[in-house]
Amino acid sequence: MSDPIVILTEEPLGADDRINIERLVDGGDMPLVVLVPANTERHLLVDFLENLSMLDIAKAFRELTSHAPDPEKQRAEAAETLSVSLSALEGVGGGVSGEMVDGEAVNGLVAKVKELGAAQAVVVTRPHAVADTFHTDWANKAQDRLGLPVLHLYAGSGFIGDS
Repeated sequence: MSDPIVILTEEPLGADDRINIERLVDGGDMPLVVLVPANTERHLLVDFLENLSMLDIAKAFRELTSHAPDPEKQRAEAAETLSVSLSALEGVGGGVSGEMVDGEAVNGLVAKVKELGAAQAVVVTRPHAVADTFHTDWANKAQDRLGLPVLHLYAGSGFIGDS
């Protein structure tokens, strides 16, 4: 069996994501390990600027004035994201497993890659204009800490992020 591929996602993986991962696996038997953060940290200023850059002004101000998310609701959403993602990748590679990550998402990815001795890591996110532009996105942070290439895919598309 080949080295595992560790996949960190903030979005439920779907059919397009499956195609991207199948291309990466290329018929190999490497196991896939999917990680989903149990709580996503909000950076109000970054979120605000990102929504403005996407010309979603109403959402920018709505989120700026919203309250902190309910931790139980976040865990339930993460569990659903994990379940959908595992189903989407069923039958790819040498099997798929997954878990929710408590705490900071990149720390969880780095720890799992080191624990498993994985040679590949993938980050699947929706586009984040500010973080992607300034290379502060999850993929860039993980790549800096791991010293190995981290593939950054945009959820539901064939687009590759710049990491």
